[in-house]
Amino acid sequence: MTKRKSENDLSFDFDFLDKLVVGIGEVSQITGIATRQIRYWEEKGIITSLTEEEGKNRRYDYKNIKKMLLVKELMDDGYTLDASAEKVKKRMEMIEETLTKLKKGKS
Repeated sequence: MTKRKSENDLSFDFDFLDKLVVGIGEVSQITGIATRQIRYWEEKGIITSLTEEEGKNRRYDYKNIKKMLLVKELMDDGYTLDASAEKVKKRMEMIEETLTKLKKGKS
């Protein structure tokens, strides 16, 4: 008999989110951010795609999609792109630290 995880156990989310990779078109549909704008943010180093080959369809993981959503939210609130990117960078560092601590606690 397998042990069923409780609904409060978030460990399954880590596995799913680590594997989540979405193409630029889907990211654009999900986030409402134009593909041209996504490419520009990548050129500025705000986000990174997982595609290394030039001309290939860009693909993004959960971390980069989250960054895009946070940047968009801040820009919608009146922040500049650069100010949004800096705030998101700091926020993502804090989230990474927290998730690392949670992962260690689940081991």
